[in-house]
Amino acid sequence: MSLDTIKNALLGLTSRVYHYAAEPNANPPYIVWQEDGANDLEAGNRHIERAYTGTIDLYTLEDGDLLMESVPQALDQSGEIAWYLNSVQYEEDTELIHYEWAWETYG
Repeated sequence: MSLDTIKNALLGLTSRVYHYAAEPNANPPYIVWQEDGANDLEAGNRHIERAYTGTIDLYTLEDGDLLMESVPQALDQSGEIAWYLNSVQYEEDTELIHYEWAWETYG
């Protein structure tokens, strides 16, 4: 497993997928994903198994955007990504609805 599994699952939904940050003036809806840490299995002072953690953020203008349901489905279909919906918020400065999923996968 590599981080490409996350990227490819999201690219199957839309071409507007960015790693770390969206392009300037990106048109919503768009998705930004990033890895932000690890949750490795350690034993005997060694990393026995590697696991990455991160977030996936969907930014949209539309309440009930279909991507809000499609992102979790794509993650489930990969069979390699554990996830949960971490937050939903309204970004007043951009007027975007922001969905955030936390994920973890093997390295």
